[in-house]
Amino acid sequence: MLFSKFATALEELEHLSSRIDMTERLAQLFLELDLVEVAPASYLMQGSLVPSYQSLEFQLSTKMILRTLAKVKTSFITGQTTTLFGEEDTSSVQAELEKRYKHMGDLGEVTAGWVQPHQSDLTLAQVYEKLVALAHISGTGSQDEKVLLLSQLLDVVDPISAKFIVRIILGKVRLGFSAMTMLDALSWAVVGDKAHRTQLELAYLKQADIGFLAETYLKDVAKSKSSLKDVLSEYSVKAGVPVVPALCHRLNTSQEIIDKMGEVIAEPKYDGLRVQIHFKRSGFEDGSKVRAYTRNLEDATHMFPELNELEHAVSADSLVLDSEAIGYDNESGELLPFQETMTRKRKHNIVAASEKVPIRFFVFDILFRDGVGFLEKPLRERKDLLEEVFNTKSTFIVAPFVITKDSVLLREYHEDQLAKGLEGAVIKKVDSDYQGGRKGWKWVKIKEEEGASGKLKDTLDVVVMGYYAGRGKRSQFGIGALLVGVLDSDEQVKTIAKIGTGLTEKRLVSLKEACDKIRVSEMPTMYVVADALTPDVWVQPDVVIEVAADEITRSPNHTAKVALRFPRLITVRTDKSWQDATTVEELKSL
Repeated sequence: MLFSKFATALEELEHLSSRIDMTERLAQLFLELDLVEVAPASYLMQGSLVPSYQSLEFQLSTKMILRTLAKVKTSFITGQTTTLFGEEDTSSVQAELEKRYKHMGDLGEVTAGWVQPHQSDLTLAQVYEKLVALAHISGTGSQDEKVLLLSQLLDVVDPISAKFIVRIILGKVRLGFSAMTMLDALSWAVVGDKAHRTQLELAYLKQADIGFLAETYLKDVAKSKSSLKDVLSEYSVKAGVPVVPALCHRLNTSQEIIDKMGEVIAEPKYDGLRVQIHFKRSGFEDGSKVRAYTRNLEDATHMFPELNELEHAVSADSLVLDSEAIGYDNESGELLPFQETMTRKRKHNIVAASEKVPIRFFVFDILFRDGVGFLEKPLRERKDLLEEVFNTKSTFIVAPFVITKDSVLLREYHEDQLAKGLEGAVIKKVDSDYQGGRKGWKWVKIKEEEGASGKLKDTLDVVVMGYYAGRGKRSQFGIGALLVGVLDSDEQVKTIAKIGTGLTEKRLVSLKEACDKIRVSEMPTMYVVADALTPDVWVQPDVVIEVAADEITRSPNHTAKVALRFPRLITVRTDKSWQDATTVEELKSL
């Protein structure tokens, strides 16, 4: 497929608001692609070159892309000025570009209106290869080389193609759908409806690689007419490819939990960073033996030098473990707050950070061992298998647990964990399988004690949708309040509050900087917002914040149909994606 045709399809998808229309158009696109183009196209539509768990970044800032565009444009200008050294002087051109970008808030749109019209015969595969080559450039002079290669590419493509090339490089394609919509579209492409969606999702939850799954499905089911059951029966957990992590629902009381779930396993709820650990004694392709992924499926291996101890701590040859990584005090042994653990989230000086904040991994589940996946095994059996794995338990500690169907004992256990400074308890159905996301009532967390986070017994994780310009004293910061929302079905984000409380001057500045990096000129298609609540600046669903409130009340103004009374910001959850935010369904239990 010509890349120009692919980009035109993305342009059409961007302007569709109906989920069904989007699914049908995406299905059509999948069928138009050659089989070898399916995986690359899947990654490009997510603003990447590789699956989300792999790290291949362009290392090109907005400023560098503006510099690139200035280079593209000036190649068509006659009589342009030069410096004393004979180089093109693009400063005035770049200033004009910066002005346009500040006005439009979308560097892709700026690019589309800036480059010269061309008819290009570059294929999707050729553009993909050029982008991969661009991303791999490193070392001395790499930035200049990247600018040169990108300018050469933008020089020969049409405006729409240039728009999406720039958006892909920035990782913000702004199409308004996630991997789940792509699964719907794959099913639609083969059977004309969503009949295969459930099976496709189960496969994706085992290996979170949408490109590989799309290619496998279209090749074996659509092309060779193999049965879906046969194809997906071979689709299992694999060391090195993250499993989509299981998440918790919320319920009010221990009695509610027992009534709904029966006999349960209760574990401490640690205030740490969720880490999925993959181990292969013979080594992965890059020679490493251990990899770690966050709940967002990001590779976090570099954050934890302690993982190198794993090969001496276990008897297995390959493993996939679910854990919580928590910093602790070297002298007292006491566990540290989440924000101190998160100081590990850096790319440089990790060794120094690990000495200052050492980490322990509290391992609570085993998903794979020596070629065998355990997702379908009951939790009680997985707990027994987990106990057999470790030889030593210093850096890696098997999380303690109790089994009960007594609501009083469960409540007491939860309160004991709170008294220890933890976040209470996580409760899991004793015979449950492991399934990514919030599927069924298999994992539940109890709310905090009354008054621990405001009158509402639990905090919420909400998506920042936009912000309002500051007034009065806050006018100097350009931001006064945030518009936030929660998730509803069909990947929609619905408003629940405007938040201005809990925003210190330092927080205002940092939040505006974070929001301005993802600002857009129009409301994203997945947002549902009443006209009266339209913010001054829209942002992509990327920033998640934790908020407390006094209570939840019914609201005719907010599209979630409820609102938070006296909401206040607690912290920014850099470990969570917008798909991890609190749902409308969860609000019913609050």
